[in-house]
Amino acid sequence: MKSLFTKSSLTALAIALFLVSCTSKDKNDKKGKPLLDKTQTFAAGNGHTVAIRADGNLLAWGGNDYGQLGLGDHTNRNIPTQVGTDSNWAAVSAGANHTVAIKKDGSLWAWGYNSIGQLGLGDTTDRNRPSQVGAANDWATASAGGNHTLAIKKDGSLWACGTNAYGQLGLGNTKQRNTPVQVGSAKDWAAVSAGWFYTMAIKKNGSLWVWGDNYIGQLGLGDTTQRNAPVQVGTAKDWAAVSLGGRHTLAIKSGGSLWAWGRNDNGELGLGNNTGRNVQNRVKTANDWVAVSAGDAHAMAIKNNGSLWAWGWNDVGQLGLGTTTAKNTPIRVGSANNWAAATAGAKHTLAIKADGSLWAWGDNAKGQLGDGTNTSRNTPLLVGTSFRVPGK
Repeated sequence: MKSLFTKSSLTALAIALFLVSCTSKDKNDKKGKPLLDKTQTFAAGNGHTVAIRADGNLLAWGGNDYGQLGLGDHTNRNIPTQVGTDSNWAAVSAGANHTVAIKKDGSLWAWGYNSIGQLGLGDTTDRNRPSQVGAANDWATASAGGNHTLAIKKDGSLWACGTNAYGQLGLGNTKQRNTPVQVGSAKDWAAVSAGWFYTMAIKKNGSLWVWGDNYIGQLGLGDTTQRNAPVQVGTAKDWAAVSLGGRHTLAIKSGGSLWAWGRNDNGELGLGNNTGRNVQNRVKTANDWVAVSAGDAHAMAIKNNGSLWAWGWNDVGQLGLGTTTAKNTPIRVGSANNWAAATAGAKHTLAIKADGSLWAWGDNAKGQLGDGTNTSRNTPLLVGTSFRVPGK
């Protein structure tokens, strides 16, 4: 039976948590600072995976209870399967049990679970094939959260739909929306990440804004008070990337420093302990971080030398370190220096190398690793080649 996960069920059911946004390694500016990248070409959800190939085809695999694979049925897949026949997909994001994607023409598409209007189609009916959201052709980026969706248009305006019980749509109230509604009137939004019950976004001036659930301080405002409209985090204007996990937040500043706050039961903040934080805390002292992705309770990040790092929960090998032991500080994954982007799902992880090869590890109960089995892996496993590298 379909139901909306609550905060209590979130704690009780590990499978309810997921990645909602992937920040990929991007081209650096002349000073070597990481820049915002809106092009998410692969994503890991609660138990499903989607990825765009270099030829523009979209592939999907893993759990499909609600049609989140977009294949016209509700059958799980354990190998990458093409979604339709279109070859003009530009970006994709996986939520808990729904998927949103943008085509090269700027049109926005959604499918999967829709009981709270998170697909933005004007109703609460699930879809098992991609359905266009409205008729606009000016969408720039989108992020699928737990049961809500945020998207930015090319004019810099921010739009939201779906559940809003904790104010995660940022509309100043807690009313559900089943079509996209503009968040305020600002047109200077640059990037957005939708979490389980909360949302964060970065403006073009580098300021960071937050709203929604703040049960354990995941908004980073120094308290645990819920917000239903965007509130700026401090006064800094050098934020370059942000990624929201189950209840923890990771962000990178333009100088390459990495920051974390929120839940830390499994060391997912990477601070060397398991103590939660309600304000930003710096992760070590390095200034060479260029990408970060927060999963349920684990995290992946990439440095500017192409090395991949992991920390947090690791019960099914989602850190890719060859063990199932949790880590509360960043640990390097292998010795490769050609990682380009990573995305941390609920309990599985995907990463792509500069050569377009896609790798996966962690939970595989629903076939979300795409290796033709349902066997979990604790080290990176090659899924395939010729996938689109973000930024290319």
